[in-house]
Amino acid sequence: MKADTAALPKSGTAAPPKDAVPANTLAGQGDTRSRIVAAAVALFAEQGYDATSVNQVVARAGVAKGALYHHFQSKDDLLYEVYRELVDRQLAGLAAILARELAPADTLRAIVRDMVETTAARAAEAKVFFREGHRLTDANQQRVRAARRQIHDAVTELIRSGQRDGRFAEVASPEMVTFTVFGVINELPVWYSPDGPKTPSELAAELAELVLAALAGPVRAQRGKVTE
Repeated sequence: MKADTAALPKSGTAAPPKDAVPANTLAGQGDTRSRIVAAAVALFAEQGYDATSVNQVVARAGVAKGALYHHFQSKDDLLYEVYRELVDRQLAGLAAILARELAPADTLRAIVRDMVETTAARAAEAKVFFREGHRLTDANQQRVRAARRQIHDAVTELIRSGQRDGRFAEVASPEMVTFTVFGVINELPVWYSPDGPKTPSELAAELAELVLAALAGPVRAQRGKVTE
């Protein structure tokens, strides 16, 4: 099974306003971009997307407004970037796991672990997007849905393939299993705490084993009847 792992398109570059700093004089481009995104995440979390202005973002990041417009066309593109950085990591992780061509159970276990760990590592960003993502423009909403669909479709096909060849029991449709997995992962930023009693790896292991136990449950029961 292969997934479409084409990276999401980057935000475009707007024509800079009059006070823009020329690109060749902006020191530490990557660091500047990261500071802007981090400032936006903090402000969106503290006071919400609508209540946050571009001026507040650049003030928190400690950069000129021209530096922000050098990287992002608008505040909407900045909100999208909060999600894009996370989903790009997850798409890359998915591609690497699928390339290993493991058994279906091991593949699902690895995907769940990667998704949980990357979401936990960017919990602040994920929580902001979970709360504010609906405010994106239609164009960026479509990009979000396309990225999510790549991951969801890959997991759904993995479940379907495992059920088709008998390695997963048909206790639920592939779509329902996928919804269950991502229902938990998508809610993780709401309740997860780095200071909590369990690490992301432990949480991922519990979720994966719960789903795999359900997928193997009836098979185990049938095997038990045969041996009795």
